[in-house]
Amino acid sequence: MRIITLAMYDVVSMGETMVAFEAQSSGPLREVEDFKKWVGGAADNFIIAVARLGFECGWFSRVGDDEFGRFITRWIRGEGVDVSRVRVDSSKPTGVFFVERRSYETNFKCHFYRNTSAATNICPDDVDEEYISQAKIVYPEGQLTYISDSARAAVEKMFDLALKHNKIIMFDPNLRLTMASVETSRSIHIPLMQKATYVLPGEDELRKLMDSPDLDTAIHKAHSLGISKLIVKAGAGGAILAPAGQEPRRISGFTLKKPVSPMGAGDCFVGGFTAGILKEQPLETCVRWGNAVGAFSTMAYGPFHACPSFDELQAFLAGKEEISR
Repeated sequence: MRIITLAMYDVVSMGETMVAFEAQSSGPLREVEDFKKWVGGAADNFIIAVARLGFECGWFSRVGDDEFGRFITRWIRGEGVDVSRVRVDSSKPTGVFFVERRSYETNFKCHFYRNTSAATNICPDDVDEEYISQAKIVYPEGQLTYISDSARAAVEKMFDLALKHNKIIMFDPNLRLTMASVETSRSIHIPLMQKATYVLPGEDELRKLMDSPDLDTAIHKAHSLGISKLIVKAGAGGAILAPAGQEPRRISGFTLKKPVSPMGAGDCFVGGFTAGILKEQPLETCVRWGNAVGAFSTMAYGPFHACPSFDELQAFLAGKEEISR
C-alpha cells in the first residue's frame, strides 16, 4: 500500500558532524600555529549545499552539551536548515578534527578525534518516523555506519522508514578504510546500496566495493547486484552517469582557474545533483548541476563555504558568470 504524506521538507539528512580546525599554512601540525574553525561532516556539507540552492532542509545528529556542539547547531541553523531533531548529549563531547595541509593548495590530511564523541551515541531512537515521512528525499550518511553499532542501526532504520514512506534515498557510501576493512565495508554498504534510490560513490570507492580494479567491470557488477541508479563521482573529471540498461556516460566537470581546496566537493556534488532531482530535471542535467556545485565548493577554504545560490548556479551554467576568486 502506498503511504502518502504531505512533505514539509525537500530533504532531510542524518550524519556525524564535528568541528574542524583547518591549518592556515602547510606543513606538519606540530609546526602550525594558526587554524580556521568551521563545521565539518558529509551530511551537513550536503544539506547546506542543498539549502543554499533554495530548498527546505532538515538535519539531525547528536552533539555534546558544550561550546562546540552549540557552534555546530547555530551554524547549520543559520544556513536555514531545521535542527529541531538534533539531540544534545551531556555524556560525551562534540567530536573534532584537524586538517593538515600537505601543500599550499589542494593536498590535505585529516586527523580525527571522534572515538568518544556524542555522535557515537546516535541510535535508532534518534530517527523520528514523522520527520522522515515529512521529507521528499532522505540522506543517511554512509560514514555514520563506521562510528558505532548503534549509529549503523540508526542508518538502517532511516533506510527502512524511507522505504516504508516511499521516499527517495540518496546514498554516498563515504568509504573509510581507516575505520574498517574493505570486506567489512562491503558487508555494510552493499545491502544499503541495493536499497537506495540513487547511489553516488567515488571511482575508487566503487572499485573497492565491487572488488574490481576496472571501473567498467565494477559498474556492471553493481548493476548485477541490483544497484540500478548509479552515479560515479570523478572529482575534477566530472562524473559518470551509469544507470542500469544504459552505457555509462562521462559528464565533464568544470575547469576552474584557482581552486583552493577540494575538501567536501563530493558532498556538495551530491547536493547539486539532489537539487536537479527536486527540480525534476533529466539525470544528465542533475549531474551537470552536481559538477557545478562541486566546482563552486572548491573556490574557498571550508567544505561548503563557496556553494552557490540557485541563481548563481544557473548563471554559471548559462555562461553568464565566471568563477574567478
